[in-house]
Formats: sequence, C-alpha cells, structure tokens
Amino acid sequence: MKTAPDTPYGQDLLLVGGGHSHALALRMLGMWPMPGVRVTLVSDVSYAPYSGMLPGHVAGFYSWEEMHIDLRRLCAFAGVTFVLGQVEGLDVGERAVHVAGRPPMRASVISLNVGGTPNLSGVPGAEAWAIPAKPVPELLEGWERIQAAAAGGECSIILVGGGAGGVELALNMGHALGRRAAITLLHEGARLLPGHNERVRSLLCRLLQEREVAVRTGTQVAEVTAEGVRTAAGDFVAADFVVWVTQAAAPSWIAESGLATTPDGFVRVTSKLQAIDHPWIFSVGDVATIEGEARPKSGVFAVRMARPLVTNLRAWFAGQPLRSYHPQRQFLSLIGTGDGRAVASRRWLAGRSAFFWKLKDRIDRRFMSQFEDLPVMSEEEPATEPGADLEASARMRCLGCGAKVAGTTLARVMNRLREEHGAAWQEAVRTGAMLMGLDKPDDAAAFFVPPGRALVQTVDYMPALVSDPYLFGRIATLHSLSDLFAMGAEPHSVLAAALVPFAAEEVTEETLYQLLGGVLRELGAAGAVLAGGHSAEGAVVGLALTCNGLADPSRLLRKSGLRAGEALLLTKPLGTGVLFAAHMRLKAKARWIDAAVDSMLLSNRSAASILLDHGATGCTDVTGFGLAGHLLEMLRPAGLGAEIDLAALPALPGALDCIRRGLASSLTAANRSAAGAIAGAKDIGAQERLELLFDPQTSGGLLAGVPEERVAGCLEALRAAGYAQAARIGRGTVPSEGSGLRASMPGPT
Repeated sequence: MKTAPDTPYGQDLLLVGGGHSHALALRMLGMWPMPGVRVTLVSDVSYAPYSGMLPGHVAGFYSWEEMHIDLRRLCAFAGVTFVLGQVEGLDVGERAVHVAGRPPMRASVISLNVGGTPNLSGVPGAEAWAIPAKPVPELLEGWERIQAAAAGGECSIILVGGGAGGVELALNMGHALGRRAAITLLHEGARLLPGHNERVRSLLCRLLQEREVAVRTGTQVAEVTAEGVRTAAGDFVAADFVVWVTQAAAPSWIAESGLATTPDGFVRVTSKLQAIDHPWIFSVGDVATIEGEARPKSGVFAVRMARPLVTNLRAWFAGQPLRSYHPQRQFLSLIGTGDGRAVASRRWLAGRSAFFWKLKDRIDRRFMSQFEDLPVMSEEEPATEPGADLEASARMRCLGCGAKVAGTTLARVMNRLREEHGAAWQEAVRTGAMLMGLDKPDDAAAFFVPPGRALVQTVDYMPALVSDPYLFGRIATLHSLSDLFAMGAEPHSVLAAALVPFAAEEVTEETLYQLLGGVLRELGAAGAVLAGGHSAEGAVVGLALTCNGLADPSRLLRKSGLRAGEALLLTKPLGTGVLFAAHMRLKAKARWIDAAVDSMLLSNRSAASILLDHGATGCTDVTGFGLAGHLLEMLRPAGLGAEIDLAALPALPGALDCIRRGLASSLTAANRSAAGAIAGAKDIGAQERLELLFDPQTSGGLLAGVPEERVAGCLEALRAAGYAQAARIGRGTVPSEGSGLRASMPGPT
C-alpha cells in the first residue's frame, strides 16, 4: 500500500468508473506511479464484474468472487483514492464530476470508463419489469431471483436480444436451470448473431434448438408487463422474468454534460482517446467511440485500451506528445455454451469444442489473476515529473504560523462551503446560539451557554484512515462527536484544525473543500455548526476537532456511573482496527471494508438518547483503547469488575478471519498490555474473540450499563433505530465476584 508521496501533488486525475480499462490502468499505475499526480477512482461498486466470466458464472463454473475485481484492494495497491458513489453528472465548465450525496469533485484531467445500460426508455414497462443485462450487478441480482423461483418449481424466461450476448446467456441459463425453466429468445432482426459468420450462426441455432430454447426472430417488443411481453404484432408472450440483452446505450448524464457524443450517447474520442471537444477528458471502454474507427462494444477493446490510455495520461501530465491508438479490426470471439465447451468465431472460423472452452477459461483466469497476484512495485519510470517545481517549493516551505494554507486558497474553500452550508451558520446567529457567524469571521468563536445547561467539551485528532478526504471528514466528525453523545450531550459547535499535504494550489483547495464538506455534512445532521478553525500543511491529511455540546447536568452520563449487576450493552460491532490493518497490507476484502465504513458512518446520537431513556448510568464510546481499555476506565473509578461473554461480542464481517491470520492493528499490543491479564478464555475460538477486546476502534459504538430489567426494551429500541448488531455483552460485578475483567465463551446449551 502506498504511503505519502515524495513529490507534492501538482494535478488531479479523476478516473470515473471501474471498468476493465481503468482496472488495468490502476494496476499499471501501481507498478509505475505518475509523480506529482493525485489519482482518484470513483465507482458505484467496490467489486467490478468481469464480463468475460459472466456467462460462466451463470452456468456455475465461476464463483461470484472469481468473476469480480476488488477495486478497494486495487486502489490501495496503487496508492489511489477510492470513492464509492454513484456519478450523476459532469460539469465540463467547472471540470467537476457530480457524485450522489457529496460535493462536486474537481480535477485537472478526467477519464471516463463507465459501463453502458440497455436502452429501456422507449418500451413501456421495460424499466419497471425487465432485468437489464447491464450493469452486471443488476443482472446478477435478477439471476438470483430467477434461481430462487426455479428452485421452487418451473419458471419461464424471455431474453430480448439475439446477439452473441443474448444467445450465450440463453444457453448458460438453460444449462444451469435444466428442465425447471422454459426459455424464449426474442430478436428484432431477421437473423440471430449479427456480425458472425453463417457457420457460427448455424451451429448456435442448432444448439438452441437442441436445448429447447424457443427462438422468435423478426419480433419487436412493444411493452413489458409483470406477466410477460407484448409484441409489435399484438400477440402476448407470457413469462415470469424478462431479461433485456439488447445493444447498450451510454448513461444519460454523458450527453447531458455537453460532450460531443454519438446518437447513442457514447463519447466521441480521437485516436488519442481524448474527447474531440474537450482534450482534458479521456474516455475508454464501451462508453467511448473512436472517430472513424467504430468497433463493437466488446470487453476485448476495453482491455486493449488500458495501455494506450496510461501512456497518453503520462504524456499529458509530462507535457509530451500523445500517441494514436488504432484498435484491431478482427478478434477471436469465444462463446461459452454452458457445458464445458465453447464456440470459436473469427471471420470464417467456426467450431465448438472443449478445447475452445479451456482456451477461454485460461484467457479469463489469466486476466483476473493480474488483480489477485499484485506485483511488487518497481522503481518509477524515468519521466519529466510534473511536480518537480513543486518539490523544490516544498523543500523551501516556511512553517511559521502553524504552516497555514494560503489565505486565498482558504478563502475560496470557505466561499464554496458558505454557498452550500451557510444557512446553518445564519440560523445559529439568528437564534442567538452563536454571537457571530463565518460570514464575518473573527479571531475566535463566541456563544451563549443557556441557563441550566452544562457545557461539555472534547477534542480529538486523527490522521486519515481512508484516502477519500470527504469520507474521512465524515468519519472523523462522527468519531469526535461520540465523546459528546457518550455523556448525553447534544452537539452545539465545532472548531476544526485541518491538516493537508503541500500541493499545487488547486489540489490543496480541492482536498480542503472535500474534507470540510464531509465535516459539515455530519455537523448539519447533528444540529451543530462549524464555528471556526485553523488550516495547516503537513505530511498527510489529518483533522483535529474541538467539539462543544450542551447537556442537562442532572442527566450527564459518566464512565464512573456504572453499577454492579447492570448489564453491559454495546451498540456497534468491533473490528475496524484489524480490518484496516489488513487493508493496508492488501489482505482485506472490499465488502469487509464497505461494512466497516457503514458502521463508522452510523452516528451514536440516537443510541445515546435510547440508552438514556432506558436508565443507562455509566457510558463511554469505544475508540482507540479498544473495548477492554475503555471498559476498565468505567470499572476502576467505581471499584468494580466485569464479566464478558465473548460469544456475544458483535464483530464486523471479516474481523475474526483477519485475527485468525495473525493480523492486528499496531495499537493492539499496547491495548492488551494496558488491560492486563484477563481471566478465562482458554480455547482457540475464545482466544480469537478475546483479541476483539483489544482492537482499537474508529467511530466505534457506545458501551453502557443498563439495569437488567430494561435490557430487552433497550436492545429492541436500538435495533429498530438501525443499530442492528447492538448486544448485551456482559455485566458489572462487585469485587468479591472477581477483580478486573473475566471473559468466558459459553458452550452450546
């Protein structure tokens, strides 16, 4: 996993989409980075499906994981920021990509490699009832529903589209489902498989007939309903499922951006893979059409575009001439038939055999192995470094006055943030919660403390746990606010100290804007305002937050409030420490990190309110010292002990697996040493769960003591509020029952 760059970032490269071209490009950039260029990948999925293995997966030859590329792991290897989000638009004037639920993302250069989707808009009912073949995740979800229906009895399936994709899916679905499914293939053209030779067409049509797949050519679908399809000729074909496998179209936001596109909405690019009207936008894969060299939308071309894309990106950033790319005119198609054989098609070639399947399988597995067996990074390729001047500037940086970010950069960031979040500041001033707002900044924040309320204040600092500054801003804010929630306080205001690496002015501005945008999103949700702060340059992105809250003094929760005999409740699962340690070593699965991020983004605000309503006494948030360390902070002032049921400890997906493999956070050993010996827990399974007690958490859950008679109601309320893994993990004990912590792993009853 890459560390902080030696060369300051001078420009931003934003890769939109995790298609085949970008996946290979990431691998290349991991081996030979571009000094001075910060690279970010935006993808709507953490796992990118490999289309070449899709029919084989349907037939049962490949598992789900075998046909997917782990983009989080690949980005970690390449030192690339990974952003999980749905792209909704492209603003070419601002050089910005709009991603759902976050601020626009600006970049010097943008590369597009997003998949197409079947054009369903012209057929009534198709968007509501048809299962599109692309994007692949939607097809896979639909395939699960088809399999479930077939397992319960017979089902009928219509596939719309008689190209190679439709024919291959029909054969593989038919092989997987057997006589449990009746399959009909509808094709608008007069003959199936346009673009393939007559021998291939004859061979596959004969095979469809042998597999009892009903084929109707010259059939246009006019409407899709829950019961089937109505054709343009007026007849109705009944079916339980309709799968749409026609020629794909580009996402609508491409044409809406103003880019020059084909009639189908694909980006028109030059032979250098640049948009013909915006040379700083590159486009590859299905979404791109090279002027004068149109080719079928095939993964073959997407794979081969990766190297020329990376070559031209390097040249662009180095100020060197770009090279032209001319795609091949002919290629070998291998169409799997679901039975361990495949049909080969190229110009006049036609044949079906087990050899062709073995060849296809070998090609596909070799392609996917590139993303599993990630190589040791080589020395950087010699090149003109776009960050050379910046590197010289960085060595001469004055670190006086806290190494502040330039005032002009900070002013632009604050102006952008005021436009989006200014209403919260204005409301705070209007209501008297704040005496001044950020529209008229002063040297310090000032606010009233209402009569009868206690001011609760906490400070926290953390370096970036994730590479996405916006996501990090959200996580760090929730992590910091948890100290207030743990005491029963409501957030009021926050002071922020943001640390960003030295870079070109526009890169620094974008980093700070995204970082503080994440902070403001969570403060807005918590009803708090950003009252001011400080910015500074440092080696890595970091954030320190001073959080102010107000509380009823009579309802303050304290660590020392725990009483003997009370149940110990934990609101979130454990494991963020070991999971991110595994991620840094490229040994974590993307879905594990996705689940950990979701847990860290779950605010403890509602949990604190529920715990108070159910009579909680002592409470703390579980963070860097691990559950054991923070529990001991509750026990020692009260002179209590505790019993922990290891089997009840909720764990994030993958956490125990990582512990079994000997992985651990760098803080785990210190946390174990600080906690001292814990009695019990002798067998192997218990030892693995015991390690969870020492795992440092980021934005972890709340740990609270609740009267035993109120536990059931409290857990029910917590789970209804979204804390799905909230659990009773033990109880407080008097010293006579045993000092310190006792951990047990009850056997089955």
